[in-house]
Amino acid sequence: MSVKLFIWAALGLAAVLAGCAPGPIIDRLPGELGLPAGAPTRPETPYEYPAVHDMPPDRASSPMTEEEQVRLEKELINVRDRQEGRPAATKKAAPTAKKPPKGTQNGQPDGAKANP
Repeated sequence: MSVKLFIWAALGLAAVLAGCAPGPIIDRLPGELGLPAGAPTRPETPYEYPAVHDMPPDRASSPMTEEEQVRLEKELINVRDRQEGRPAATKKAAPTAKKPPKGTQNGQPDGAKANP
């Protein structure tokens, strides 16, 4: 009885190990058993995947400072205003808060549900 058990164990192990890499084995099978007739051939060299964990090199230039960003934003606003024919931007007073009309609460008419 132990011989039969040994044979079955050997066959099971062979089946498990053969299933690990079926690609080359399937390529060698005849057309009736392996790949269909119109299947593309497997590439000679396996695909190379990108190096996911490689970090890009450090930048050659440093990022802009806060002052440079503010200056550039002002220049862009001036260029936009000039192209649209707007008058030059001047310092404006801070807008005053408007009072809601009577019969409203938090900017909504009485009886209306507030947005969550």
